Amino acid sequence: MVAPREGTSQELEAAVQEEEDAGHMQADLEQEELEPRLRDTPEDISFEAAANTIAFHPSQDILAAGDVDGDVYVYSYSCLEGGNRELWSSGHHLKSCREVSFSHDGHKLFTVSKDKSIHILNVEEGRLVTRFSKAHSSALNSLLVIDDHLFATGDDGGMLKVWDLRKGTDIMEMRQHEEYISSMAIDENKKLLLTTSGDGTMGVFNIKRRRFELLSEPQSGDLTSIALMKRGKKVVCGSSEGTIYLFNWNGFGATSDRFAVKAESIDCMVPVTENVLCTGSIDGVIRAVNILPNRVIGSVGQHLGEPIEQLAKSHTGQLLASSGHDQKVKFWDISSLRSMVVDDYRKRKKSGQLKALSCKALGGREDFFADMREEAEAPKEEQEEESDSVDSN
Repeated sequence: MVAPREGTSQELEAAVQEEEDAGHMQADLEQEELEPRLRDTPEDISFEAAANTIAFHPSQDILAAGDVDGDVYVYSYSCLEGGNRELWSSGHHLKSCREVSFSHDGHKLFTVSKDKSIHILNVEEGRLVTRFSKAHSSALNSLLVIDDHLFATGDDGGMLKVWDLRKGTDIMEMRQHEEYISSMAIDENKKLLLTTSGDGTMGVFNIKRRRFELLSEPQSGDLTSIALMKRGKKVVCGSSEGTIYLFNWNGFGATSDRFAVKAESIDCMVPVTENVLCTGSIDGVIRAVNILPNRVIGSVGQHLGEPIEQLAKSHTGQLLASSGHDQKVKFWDISSLRSMVVDDYRKRKKSGQLKALSCKALGGREDFFADMREEAEAPKEEQEEESDSVDSN
């Protein structure tokens, strides 16, 4: 019987090398599984109650949220899978937190509540720095940080107050609106403060001279939101009836233009560029809208079947965050909107679905099957009506 021939040293070395290579490949695969996946946007943040308000930090990847229970949360966010982290939370408010806003230097967080109080918190630790316990006689609804020392608040009764932190009290108090103050904006010179109200009017206040200037003519429905566009030459207001109203700067008495996006409402808005803004509605859809020419460009994203409470833009301009009644804060990639150009050709008839402007929007690059666990149909494209007047400025 002939004994089997033993393998040569070269054959043995090749076998060992092959085994080592297989081991390295397995280790690499295991390492890849351990490393977090990089996403286009941060993961959703879920809360125990619906978040009324959200705000991005002016220079860091930090987001603050206030909910209907009065709790305030501050998160760091990341596009790495599992990268979102709660930094701290605060339960100082006794009732719903209606608005949060960071100071311009990012060191303080301002919050206002239905319990009529204003809180100023240290961002790094969440420590309460200043409290105005009975700041208004009615529930507070809106907040605007003006500069390092001044901020403004508006309440459910239509009262506007401007506060000076150096004096520790309000320096201006005016009630010109008959209903709640929904939103506020200020010009680049920090001179004119604009307010929108549930009475359908826009208010103009000179905070340098501490005087009331005028109210616009009333519009149908509540004015819910406000933004300055076109390098401050245009004031854009959203309404509860889904109409966008445009005012010329220094032409605050009457609208210069208006158009309907045929959403059920426009509850919140945030400018993305000088020409494009995003709107949130009770139907849960986030629409990108071009101003002059007036167009609904498409859908950035959605909270399926749930009203959207607030929108915010990140300090880099790459991300949009939205809070809805689904008790989630969602993130959307809006980088493509910054280079979008809309021509002046007016299409009179449109049909079909809203164009998807992000991969997570229904009909986007990831298709809508991932988002259709609960909803069967993508939202139909909303058609804007012809503007009531022609405005090309």
